[in-house]
Order: sequence, then structure tokens, then C-alpha cells
Amino acid sequence: MLGSSSTTNTVTTLLDSGASLPTGIGVPRRDHSNPGLGTDARTGVKPYRCSTTLVGVHLAFQGTLLGAKAPAIDWSFANARRHDLADAAWVEHVPGWLTGADELFEVVAGIVDWQSPMVTMWDKRVQTPRLHGILSAADGPPVVEEMGAALTAQYDQAFLSIGANLYRDGRDSVAWHGDRIARTLPEAVIAIVSLGGSRRFLLRPEGGGRSVRFDLASGDLLVMGGSCQRTWQHCIPKVARAEPRISLTFRHRYLD
Repeated sequence: MLGSSSTTNTVTTLLDSGASLPTGIGVPRRDHSNPGLGTDARTGVKPYRCSTTLVGVHLAFQGTLLGAKAPAIDWSFANARRHDLADAAWVEHVPGWLTGADELFEVVAGIVDWQSPMVTMWDKRVQTPRLHGILSAADGPPVVEEMGAALTAQYDQAFLSIGANLYRDGRDSVAWHGDRIARTLPEAVIAIVSLGGSRRFLLRPEGGGRSVRFDLASGDLLVMGGSCQRTWQHCIPKVARAEPRISLTFRHRYLD
């Protein structure tokens, strides 16, 4: 069973063992452009290629019994905890909003066309320190569409797009920032669902200051609202060791 507490989950193991993903989801994409890829001598794991733009990605994490359940959300948002920040910004953390998160991690890791583009930082061209892709609710499992519907009802916004970020290990990160489009608006709502390994999520006032910390576990929901993208910044810092994590980011339409 995927996500059992005694089993290390890997997309590679799923494929190489002939196991199947849940019915109707389809199988992860592989890049066969380099047939010479072999087993990693250090880890004993064969590289998994998600798209032609990537080198091998190892996706191994220890699941949980809770994560092994069929994916389902808490429509009542019973565990929601609202945190009011300065300058009319707010954050809402909902621990355990999604059960079966480890199962969904396996599926999303396989159906997203992961990319790692070059970006300009401090006048240098560097590789993005994480993988990025777009998840279509229509192409994903039903629970993804249910997430969007629940978030739309709870926060009175029509969430129309889903971005996906894959943090392969502790070296992958995202620097301090506000959402590129939403930070120009008076208010915006962004919802993030965490799958897989736990990571630290930090917020600080725009320009610097004391940070606020959230430790996001698999299945947690974090929603940023009000002026948060304009007056605050957030990041996922590098850490010495971390299991793979996927974040699903739901955004609503930003009107001019």
C-alpha cells in the first residue's frame, strides 16, 4: 500500500516494479531521450525523468498511515487557525486538511510536466532551485477539483489555476518574494496545499523584519490573504535534510 509507515515510497519503484497508479490517473511520463541512464551507484535508485528538460529526479519519502488513505478534504475547515498580521494581511493554517496526501503526492509527481527553467538573479543566469509545473484540475484526480470548489466556497474567490512546485530535497528552495501578479493588488488570496515531506514556511514584512514560521506537514493547507502578497514576503529556506515535497498553489483570477 502506498504511504504505509514502514515503506519508502518512490515513483521509480512504482514504475520499475510494474505497480499501477490509481485507476483513471494514467502513468507518469518518462523521458527516453537518454536510454543510457542507469542505476545510481550511491543510492541504488534508477533516475526518473519527468520531462526532457530535467536530469534524473529521485523521489523517495517515508509515508504515513494517515497519508495512505484515499485522498479526501475536510469541507468544514474544522482545524483552521487564523493569524492576523500587520498591514491588513492574514494567514490561515489548516493542519491535516487533506487526508491521503502521500497518495496524491505519487499521482501529482507523475502527471505534471516538471520544468526547471533558467532565471536571472543578481545579474546571473541560474537554474531554478526547484521544479515547477501546471496541474490541470480536469486532468488530475477528482480530489483536486474538490479542493478548488471547497476553497472557492470558503474564501469567496473563484480559484482557476493550480501551480505545482516540487522540492526534491533540502537543497531546493524559494527565496523571499510576494506573488508576482498579486503583489500589485490591494488584496489577493493564495492557497497552498502541501504533499509529501514537511518543510518550514516563513513570512516576514516586505523589506525585512522578524519572521513568522509555519511547519507545513503533508496534507496541510496554508492560505494567505488580505494585503499579504503586497506587504509581506514568504519563502521556503534551504535545510540540511528534507524529504521530497510538492506544493499545489491555487490562485484566483486577478482583475485589472
